[in-house]
Amino acid sequence: FFTKSKSTSKSITMKVALFLSLAVSAAAFSQQSRREAFAKVAAGIAFVPAAANAAAGESPRFSVFGLLGDGTSYSEGAAYGSDQSSPLYSAYSVYGEQAGSLYKPNDPAVNKRKMAVIAESKVRLGNLEAYIAKKQWFNVKDELTRYMYETRGAVRGMAQTPVQKEAAEDFFKAIEATTLNATLNKQAACSAAAADSIKKLDAFTATL
Repeated sequence: FFTKSKSTSKSITMKVALFLSLAVSAAAFSQQSRREAFAKVAAGIAFVPAAANAAAGESPRFSVFGLLGDGTSYSEGAAYGSDQSSPLYSAYSVYGEQAGSLYKPNDPAVNKRKMAVIAESKVRLGNLEAYIAKKQWFNVKDELTRYMYETRGAVRGMAQTPVQKEAAEDFFKAIEATTLNATLNKQAACSAAAADSIKKLDAFTATL
């Protein structure tokens, strides 16, 4: 009994000693880290331009949505177009609508990419029948949301005329019906909707 008690006491003593040793090391490291951090902050402050700091005797600067006050104040961060010579892309953008902007909605390269997405979407729709035959409903829904996440954007981007927009809506309804019937495990209805989605996509592509 006494041998067991002595060994237990020795084990507790060793654990306490180890804990105290780690605590002292951590405190020393923490103190050194704080010194280094404060030194770096102080060095960084030295390089801040004097113009960015408030001048002595200067009134506080503020702005109300860039309309009242000083639009360059720290509290603002944006002048909402009050400091721009041309209209902005949006109230939350610092970029204006300029003739020299890189993005152009009618850029042939952009339309080419959209058409490539539509073409690949038809390939993905062609995979559905095999999944439906095996009742792999998760694969049906994954196929309609994995790569085809881009399909709606591409179709809407290419649909410019009323006829094209109507054909696009018909296609969207067909793929939504496919997803719904896959969720409900309705094999025949899902197969019919998948086939209809291919036809509707072909009909939309024919309008381009």
